[in-house]
Amino acid sequence: MEEREQWRLAALHEYRLLDSPAGDELEAVVRVAATVAGVPTATLNLIDEHRQCQLTTVGFEGGDSARSDSMCAIRFETGKFTYVRDASVDPTYRANPWVTGVLADVRFYASAPLITPDGHALGSLCVFHNEPHELTVEQIARLEDLAQVILALFERRRQARLNAELVEITEARQRWTETLLETIDVAVVACDQAARLTLFNRTAREWHGLDADPTVDPSDFSGRYALFDTDGVTPLPADRIPLMRALHEGTVSNAEIIIRRRSGGPMHLISNGRALIAPDGTPLGAVVAMNDVTTDRAQQRVIEQARRELSAANEELRRSNADLNNFAGAVSHDLVAPLGAVGGYLELLEDVVSGQERAWVDAASRAVTRMRDLIGSLLGYAKAGSAPVQRVIADLGEVFDSVVADLRAEIVSSDAVVVAPWPLPPISCDPVLARQLLQNLIANAIKYRHPDRLPRVEVSAAREGSAWAVTVADNGMGIPAEQRSRVFDMFTRLEGTSAAGHGIGLSSCLRIVDRHGGVIRLEENAGGGTRVIFTLPDQPG
Repeated sequence: MEEREQWRLAALHEYRLLDSPAGDELEAVVRVAATVAGVPTATLNLIDEHRQCQLTTVGFEGGDSARSDSMCAIRFETGKFTYVRDASVDPTYRANPWVTGVLADVRFYASAPLITPDGHALGSLCVFHNEPHELTVEQIARLEDLAQVILALFERRRQARLNAELVEITEARQRWTETLLETIDVAVVACDQAARLTLFNRTAREWHGLDADPTVDPSDFSGRYALFDTDGVTPLPADRIPLMRALHEGTVSNAEIIIRRRSGGPMHLISNGRALIAPDGTPLGAVVAMNDVTTDRAQQRVIEQARRELSAANEELRRSNADLNNFAGAVSHDLVAPLGAVGGYLELLEDVVSGQERAWVDAASRAVTRMRDLIGSLLGYAKAGSAPVQRVIADLGEVFDSVVADLRAEIVSSDAVVVAPWPLPPISCDPVLARQLLQNLIANAIKYRHPDRLPRVEVSAAREGSAWAVTVADNGMGIPAEQRSRVFDMFTRLEGTSAAGHGIGLSSCLRIVDRHGGVIRLEENAGGGTRVIFTLPDQPG
C-alpha cells in the first residue's frame, strides 16, 4: 500500500464514522443536497481500503459495496466536483454496475469530494437520478458548500469525542490523584497564591486533627495546627512554616518541625515542597509533603545518648587503666619491697631457731614466696590488659627462643622437652605481649604435667584465613571438656589438681589475644594432654 493511501486511511479512521450512525445533522444535510440538486436520491459515501460505506442515504436503502464497484471511488481523490448528465453514455461510467442495472440504473450522477484540511479524501457527497438531469452553476456551488458543512460536522464530532475522552482521562487522573493522596502515609498540604489553605490529604487531617480551613490567616497557622520548632516548645512563626516558605521562596527542602497532636504524642516531621506555577508562568500557590521521622529521631537520640555514655565509659576506662598502671607501680614498690625485707628477716631467723620455731619460720617463708608469686601474676595480668599494643612484624621463632631461655630452670628441673618442630613464621604482633603469652602457656604446660611421663611441649603455627593460628600442644594432665569454658576466668584453677598456681595465667593470655583481635580456644591433644590454639590476625595494611 502506498504511503499516501496509508495516511488517507488513517485520517478516515480518526473520525470513527464507519459503521456508526450518521446522526440527525448529517442526514439533514444529505436531504438538503437532494433538494438542491432537484433529484430524489442522494448519499454520503465514505471510501476505505476495500469498500464504499453509504453512511446515510435519501430516496433508497443504502449499504456497503465493493470499492471497485463504486462510482465515487473513481475520481474522489482528485478533489474536484464530478458531474455527468447521463452516465450511460459516459466512457468512464457506462460499464459501472451502478449504471448497467447490476446494482442500479443511474443516469444523472454528481459528487462533491470530502477533502480534509490536510488534503486527505474521505469520500463524497453524491446526488444521482435514474434519468438524465442538468445542474446549474449555482446548484454545483451549493453542493460544494454542503460538502464543507459535512466536513465541519465530521470535525465537530471528532472534537467532541476527543473532548469527552480528555474529560474522561482528566477525571480518571483526578480520581487516581485523590486515591493516591488519601492512601499514602505522607501528609500533603497545599494553598493558593493568597496563602489560603486548599488541601489536606487524609494523613494531614489525621496528624493535625483538622481539615484545611481557607479562612485561617497564615499568622494563625501555628496556633490552629499546633506547629512548633524542633524543641517542641517554640511556636513556628509564619515565615518559617514550610508551606509559607515554599510559597514565598519557591522551594523548601528538609525543613524539620514538630506537630503537637491533640491526641497522641508529638510528631517530628521533615517537609519538602515548592511553589506551584502554571505553564504560562502564572503563580498558583504552593504544596508541601511531610514525612514522619519521629521514630528515626528517637533512635538518633538513643544512639547519641549511647555514644555519650560510651565516650564516658571509654574515658573512665582510660582513667581506670591509668589508675591500674599507678597501682602496679605502687605494688612493685610498696608491697614487693616490704615482702623482700620480711623474707630477709625470715632467712636470718632460720639460723637461730630450731624445732617447732624453725617449722613456723619455714611456713612463713613459703607464704612470702606465694605472695611474691601472686603479686607477680597480678602485675602480669595488669600489663596484659593496659599496656599499649605496639604491633610490628616479629619473628615468632625468636620470641619462642627467648621464652625457652627464660624458662630454662623450670625446663631442666622437670626434664621437659620444649620444641618447635617446624620453623615459626614472622607474624604481626606486639613482641613483648606475645612473649608473655607464650611464656604463660609453656609454663602452664610444664606445671600441669602428667605424673607418669616426662613433659613435652610443641609450638607450631599455620595460616587460618587472614590470621596465624599458633598451637601450644602438651602431653600433660589435660583439661576436662566441662572445665574448658571457665579456665580463662580470673582465679580459676583446675579441679582435682595439686599443682601450685593462682588461676591468673590463662586470664592474662585471653586479654593479650583479645587485644590483638584474635581468639583463643582449648582442644584435647591426641595421645593425651591439651592443645591451646590462639589466632593473631594480620595487621591491616
